[in-house]
Amino acid sequence: MQPNDSLETTSDMTLTNEQYRKKMQRRKEVQDQRLAQAMPDKGLIIVNTGNGKGKTTAALGMVLRSLGHGYKVAIIQFIKGSWEPAEKRVLSLWPDQLEFHAMGEGFTWETQDRDRDIEKAIAAWQKGLEYILNPDFKLVLLDEINIAIKLGYLRVEEVLSGLEQKPADKHVILTGRSAPTALIQRADLVTEMTLIKHPFRDQGVKAQPGIEY
Repeated sequence: MQPNDSLETTSDMTLTNEQYRKKMQRRKEVQDQRLAQAMPDKGLIIVNTGNGKGKTTAALGMVLRSLGHGYKVAIIQFIKGSWEPAEKRVLSLWPDQLEFHAMGEGFTWETQDRDRDIEKAIAAWQKGLEYILNPDFKLVLLDEINIAIKLGYLRVEEVLSGLEQKPADKHVILTGRSAPTALIQRADLVTEMTLIKHPFRDQGVKAQPGIEY
């Protein structure tokens, strides 16, 4: 049974109330059995990738949930950092729970300095690894780290080695397009954002505050 099986289908509309009740009862029994057999707790490795928008936004939703539970969270932004992201200002409302580090200096076509970009990526990874190893932090977001790996600024083997050292209950989110196959295979949850339409590509609309930044 797939997760979306819980959604009402068109065929359900042809059932009588009693048939529908029995069908939902059977479905509940299956779901209850799966939950009873499920592992109660596990720190997850989560990858948000793909060419579509929303990878960081989805990760920040998990950040907010973690903050709501009272957990400590660390965000490390690779590549980004030449501007003050709006999310950093909002998340500053949780100074006792959140550490936010925007450690890049902008896109590669803006920095135009490969050695400097590599240096910043390595520093960002070392900072992220500190939080991954720190048992006080429940969730670590490594934003745009997949891009740093794709560009060759970081070795995927080094990142995977660091992830293997995390505490068993630690969640780590890695975002950015072109996630390497080895990382996808290691991850517990992988979501690919698919680009269908984009306002800049299709209409020439610049990035909008509150949407892109």
